[in-house]
Amino acid sequence: MIQWTFGVTPLLIAGPCVVEPPAVMDRVANTLAALAARWSIPVCFKASFDKANRASALGPRGPGLEEGLRALERVRREFGLPVLTDVHEPGQVAAAAEVVDVLQIPAFLSRQTDLLLAAGASGRPVNVKKGQWMAAEGLAGAVEKLRLGGATDLAVTERGTFFGYGDLVVDMRNLERMRAATGGATVLFDATHSVQRPGTALEGASGGDRAAIPALLLAAAAAGADGFFIETHPDPSMALSDRASQWPLDQLEGLVTRALGVWRATREQSDA
Repeated sequence: MIQWTFGVTPLLIAGPCVVEPPAVMDRVANTLAALAARWSIPVCFKASFDKANRASALGPRGPGLEEGLRALERVRREFGLPVLTDVHEPGQVAAAAEVVDVLQIPAFLSRQTDLLLAAGASGRPVNVKKGQWMAAEGLAGAVEKLRLGGATDLAVTERGTFFGYGDLVVDMRNLERMRAATGGATVLFDATHSVQRPGTALEGASGGDRAAIPALLLAAAAAGADGFFIETHPDPSMALSDRASQWPLDQLEGLVTRALGVWRATREQSDA
């Protein structure tokens, strides 16, 4: 198993929303591997084998557990990248943990006790997304369940909070509040899900405001995020999921370069 820990920062988790055809997976993985080498930062490839909370029953969900894990294992083997995927049910955890380096708990499942306990007991690092309805302090319970299961290497991710109907709002104060509430867990910022507009249908899927991603990412870098989560695709308009909020792959390195610059400058000032 490739060594992955949330204690080494800054770090980047990136990839397509859902497992896509090999040509897409390979283009993304090749870009991420090159970025990791150039910047000497931990980079983890992410893709979901199932998107179990689609806005429409007709929306693509992904290839499923077995085929999806095979695709992730191939990326891991051929590109030397650690891989992350979501788990939705306790029964998926053991199979996923045999293949991936990091398990992720989706935001809508961030209070599911049996799932959190199973993920905690998997022996893998775990990233839990903050529920869109949840205050920063609400993640204390999720982290407690993970630790009860046995997790020692974990992260929590800010991805916006529902504001009325049809939009999300990001409160950058949540980054430090999440860190305090969870006893010092690694705190990540999800720049792409944070710009979604869940109440605005786009061909049966959530809408979004991709143009807002850079400003939010740079703000999070300055506000104390330990790392970044960015969904990216060679052609977001053709993505199988989250077309309105994925970041164009050919612009990823420029965006990450800017965020790392802010991240490092902020910490140099703090250490001075």
